[in-house]
Amino acid sequence: MDTGSVRTEPEGEQTTPTQGLSKKAQKRAAKAARFHELKLERRAREKEARKRKRQERARAVANGECDVSTTRKRRRTDAVSEGSPFNARLVIDLGFDELMTDKEINSLTSQLAYTYSANRRASHAFSSLLFTSVNGRTKQRLDAMNDAGYRRWSNTEWWENSYERIWTQSSSPSQPPFDELTDAPTDSSAEITADADDLRRSVIYFTADSEHEILELKEGETYVIGGICDHNRYKNLCLNKANASQIRHARLPIGRYISLATRKVLTVNQVVEILLKWVETRDWEQAFWAVIPKRKFQGVERVNPKDDDSTTNEVGDGNELDEGPSWVELEGRSNTPVSEGGGDIVSDSGGEG
Repeated sequence: MDTGSVRTEPEGEQTTPTQGLSKKAQKRAAKAARFHELKLERRAREKEARKRKRQERARAVANGECDVSTTRKRRRTDAVSEGSPFNARLVIDLGFDELMTDKEINSLTSQLAYTYSANRRASHAFSSLLFTSVNGRTKQRLDAMNDAGYRRWSNTEWWENSYERIWTQSSSPSQPPFDELTDAPTDSSAEITADADDLRRSVIYFTADSEHEILELKEGETYVIGGICDHNRYKNLCLNKANASQIRHARLPIGRYISLATRKVLTVNQVVEILLKWVETRDWEQAFWAVIPKRKFQGVERVNPKDDDSTTNEVGDGNELDEGPSWVELEGRSNTPVSEGGGDIVSDSGGEG
């Protein structure tokens, strides 16, 4: 065989993976390669540190310096059940998918994970955690996170339907995720209508634009939080939604206890943590100070609620629904709601501001 025609490249002219790339692409590739090398080195150090720690622990046990039972980590897989659950339903309304950017949706889905974790570990967790209107990019992002790990969250419900399904059709707590909406009952008896009205009266939508303040949470009621991260672009979004659904609405009483130095804009999980803290302590002031980021308190003082001469309405009991559309106007004089940047309860904001 004639091998003289076979051309071999000189050693110094061998092709490299980055050959043919632009300078910018070559820099990115080099940076990625360095990052990979550093990652391998870091993992090797971590592995060596774990090995050294195991050896030290084994020596301590052998010398009788510590009890073997105290050396094993116990992973918390269930909620901290120091007390009984709070028998109320918490709903996160995710029906704002088209109003958010991809970055905001990523932020929102992270907040949902924190929300689940906070409720799971609470001493008095809400007995039901429901996510509604799970569609579009929000659902795609959830499916992409941890191999759709949200489907394995315990004691949660996931509906593609709106929260209005709560009173338009009863559903079982053991309902599987994304169960299709079945046909509505054909029986139009007064009993079924009364049940639907009772369920609707039990729902309160949190929105910072409401003229009503909620002073206590009650078992047997349903509390809806708007799942949106829009950094205060939209006004009256959740208020209009609550009015369209003819359900009660209210805002958290932040202004009664705290005068913040910044906008009252909190994330979804921060609102949930405030509610859980109130259930634990029955003290709004303590709940606000425990959860709201400390940077929002710079240069502010606590407000004595006894000195508050506000005439803002308290949220009603829902019986006003019987009187038609005018149910929103409760008895008493109402002030213009405190300017809260769209969300002391996140319903129209989401971001921290």
